[in-house]
Amino acid sequence: MTKTELITTLAMGANLEKKQAKAFLESLTGLVEKQVRKGGEVPMSGLGKFKVVKRKARMGRNPATGEPIKIAAKTVVKFTVAKNLKDIVKKNK
Repeated sequence: MTKTELITTLAMGANLEKKQAKAFLESLTGLVEKQVRKGGEVPMSGLGKFKVVKRKARMGRNPATGEPIKIAAKTVVKFTVAKNLKDIVKKNK
């Protein structure tokens, strides 16, 4: 699904104009960015949750040479999928 298709589907589902649906989507994206920047969490009922996670430094392996390399600690954004959405995917297999 493309962004345009998402906006069109949102507009039809919520009985909105495409401009309003686009504004909503951009506002939601901005909200998620703002909360993640502060290190917060953004729950999305039925979908999952965006949150900031700190990963520890670890040893990895260069796939081309097999040589061990050190991977530095870093902070990343993680999206945890809601249980009901996981169950839907399992049922469709």
